Amino acid sequence: MEDESRSIPKPHAETNEKLLFLRENMVHLTGQLSMPVIEVALVVSKFIRIVSDSLREAANSTGEKIPDSILSPIPLKAPDIEAKDDSGIHTFPLDNLIGMVDQDRMDILDTLIRNVVNESELEFIHTLQELRQWEFQIRNQLSMVSGPGGLFSPLDLPEDF
Repeated sequence: MEDESRSIPKPHAETNEKLLFLRENMVHLTGQLSMPVIEVALVVSKFIRIVSDSLREAANSTGEKIPDSILSPIPLKAPDIEAKDDSGIHTFPLDNLIGMVDQDRMDILDTLIRNVVNESELEFIHTLQELRQWEFQIRNQLSMVSGPGGLFSPLDLPEDF
């Protein structure tokens, strides 16, 4: 019985069950591996791009429009956070820092997300909404980074996430 609770939900399972499984496993993996925020950010942004491009393509082929509220990042709460264009993360030599990430850790997270989404047949709209929540947490943490070392701090998620 315990093994069943650890397996990826079947395609016919409730969407909430699939989303909970994805979130719990992502939280556990990022915590267990002490994944730096930059690594989680790169993987999450990759999936957001893939999923949103697929949704746009499907919508265009059927003449539908996806709301901007789904395609756009969740706005950060504090207005002064987004106004800091001349300090913080924007001044770091990101090309050099990207070379310092652990590709193996990123591949593990990538595989986890891909397998859960594909095997559970999680709808892309729900996948994108979940990844937007992750993106919001990542952006909040990145907005407080004051040096390159902050990019390699473990992702810090709130207790109620």
